[in-house]
Order: sequence, then structure tokens, then C-alpha cells
Amino acid sequence: MLLEAAGRPLVAAELPVPTLGPGQLLVRVHACGVCRTDLHIVDGELAHPKLPLVLGHQVVGTVEGSGERVGVPWLGWTDGECRYCRTGRENLCDRARFTGYDIDGGYAEYAVADERYCFPIPEGYPDVQAAPLLCAGLIGWRSLSFAGDAERLGLYGFGASAHIVCQIARWQGRRVFAFTRPGDEEGQAFARSLGAEWAGSGAPPEELDAAIVFAPAGELVPAALAALAKGGSVVCAGIHMSDIPSFPYELLWGERVVRSVANLTRRDGEEFLALAPRVPVRTEVEEHPLEAADEALARLRAGAFRGAAVLRI
Repeated sequence: MLLEAAGRPLVAAELPVPTLGPGQLLVRVHACGVCRTDLHIVDGELAHPKLPLVLGHQVVGTVEGSGERVGVPWLGWTDGECRYCRTGRENLCDRARFTGYDIDGGYAEYAVADERYCFPIPEGYPDVQAAPLLCAGLIGWRSLSFAGDAERLGLYGFGASAHIVCQIARWQGRRVFAFTRPGDEEGQAFARSLGAEWAGSGAPPEELDAAIVFAPAGELVPAALAALAKGGSVVCAGIHMSDIPSFPYELLWGERVVRSVANLTRRDGEEFLALAPRVPVRTEVEEHPLEAADEALARLRAGAFRGAAVLRI
């Protein structure tokens, strides 16, 4: 399914099987998660994708020739030489290339991936259930690490990432407070079923030690700051967010912190995929066939499903 221009529906296309370059693997795709970043690309909010483009960066498939099952994440290539790469911050590499953005991704039967940026998929996870681990899970895990040892954790936007992070946070012994759209009783019940002790859309019943903002809505940042105890952190987990409105310095004062999370590192992937079976993380998914990719994106935009959407190829 091909994106030819921002703002236009994806089109079904017959492309040649990709050819391999040095250090690359040919992956027969079995499943690919549908991510909000895909929506940002389709809607033109991430402005410089390769076009035409095959979207998709939560790819699960088998390597042609070896049969090894691998996952292909958002970070698809780095130069390994810049100051960021040399200091363990490859997620900030200025020359980084991203799957489903600079590199054709997993909304297709085949994908090519740099072998350095493929992860073995843990046993026990079917392809469709594994796909959300590769972005929703990885970005959620990196975001949670920036929450420090916060006991009272707020999750703003209870979608694909939050439903995974909630399980990990509860396993770690944290208390989770889930924030949904007003009136989203189904989403609130879903959060409570995964261990959140409170779910709602207004002020939480007590102060938070940290908050992770998954929803791409800038107005949630001052709202999360207002809910924080002194010394707390607001972690912005999305690659794109609407503008953050001005807010009084009083909300930030008291050594509160606002920070962003950018991409992921291979170390994040290794740590998280080793942890997921121990929790164990269970992903709730809504399956769609490849040809229904536009429908899946529309349902994601509307917040019409629980957990994550996945294309079965």
C-alpha cells in the first residue's frame, strides 16, 4: 500500500521485490503495526518523507534464506560515526534514516532492513501481537525510563503505547493514573482492567510524580504540569505534537521538568524485548488486512479501537 502524496489515500501497488545492498536483509513481512506516526506522515505533519513511500515501522517477518523471525523498528540506519552515535545516543544521529519514512516499510509483502537494526522476536508472541512491541512498546519503554523512580505515574492518552506501559509500570510496583478523552468510558474501563487505579479526563485524585504524554495534543503539557508534585517530570513521547500553549511559570517552578523522547536506540530494543516476556506484556490488537490500511488509519485517527491496530500481510 503506497503513499504517493500527503493528504491522499494509500493506493494498492505492485512493486518489484526489493534488492539488497551491503548489510541488508530481505524480510518477508507477516504483520505490521499501524502507528500514529504513520498518520502524521499521511497528514503532512512530518514534512519530508521519501515519496512515493511504503509506510510502516512495526514490522514482524522472517528473513528470506534463514527463516529467522525478526522485528524492524522506526530507527532503520545511523552512521555510527557522529558525536551522538559515539556517545550512546544513536537515536539523535543527524544522518539517521527511519523505517516507513526515509526507507520503505512494512505495509507490503517484503521489506529491506539493515541487519544491525533488526531485533529477534521473543518466543511466545504471535506475529500480530508482537508488532506493537516494536514502536508502541519501545517508545513507551524509553519514555518510562525518563520517568525515573516515580511511584505515581500519569499516562495521558490511553492508546497503543500506554496500554503496554501500564502493564510494565504495574509490574514495577508503580501506581498508574490513566487520562482519556472526556466521556471515553470504554477506554477508562480498559485502563482499569490493565491495573490503573484511576482513569478519567479531569484532575487526578492526587498529585503525580511523573506523567507521560502520548496524545499529540500540546494543551496536555500544562495540564500534566499542573498535576505534578514538586520535582516531577512530564515526558512528551510523540514525534509530533500540536503547539504547547503558554503557561505560567508557577506550573514549572518547584524543579518540575518537561522533556521529549526522540526515537529509540538498539539498547532500548534489547532491554524491552527481554523484559516483555517476563512481565508478561500482552498486546490487545485489532487486525486488518493489508488492503484495509486506510481504514485502519482512519480508525486510529478517530480513536475507535482499544490497544493497537495491526495489518496482517
